[in-house]
Amino acid sequence: MTPTSLRLLLTIAVLSAVGGWVLADLVDQVAGRGMPVPWTAPATLAILALALMFWAIGLRRRIREGRVDPFVAARTAALAMAASRTGAIATGVYAGFLVWFVGQWFIEASRIRGIASAVAVVAGILMTAAALWLERVCRITGDGDDDDDGNADTDHSADWVHPRVGAPQ
Repeated sequence: MTPTSLRLLLTIAVLSAVGGWVLADLVDQVAGRGMPVPWTAPATLAILALALMFWAIGLRRRIREGRVDPFVAARTAALAMAASRTGAIATGVYAGFLVWFVGQWFIEASRIRGIASAVAVVAGILMTAAALWLERVCRITGDGDDDDDGNADTDHSADWVHPRVGAPQ
């Protein structure tokens, strides 16, 4: 596995924003009303961001103490990668909705949905950031294998499991 790149996440977010805008416009044309944006959407994204953040804090502590099964760390890294992409998609879709609602800002219902979309964008960014941090917690550099030099700035082939995980002390 390679670390998630910001370029990938930005591409996903931009494509999702275009899709969100098209979806909001399509719903308006077909149904004759604005795209519904429930307040549970940003709340759910914020709860996921908090869960990922607390997971990263706990896992980092357990890794430092050497009490993490390598498979748990690898699975956590995979989950963090999926969560960062999901956060980028959610951020993009709600950003697309927000752009569409800004054009209808004079309508109160659109303004309320636009505010909910803006909050969802912020929550999606927080979820993506927390997922990237969790992914980073699972990543190590300079474990002595392959050709890495131990330098975090140049080590692009870092492993995902901490070298002391599960090792007897």
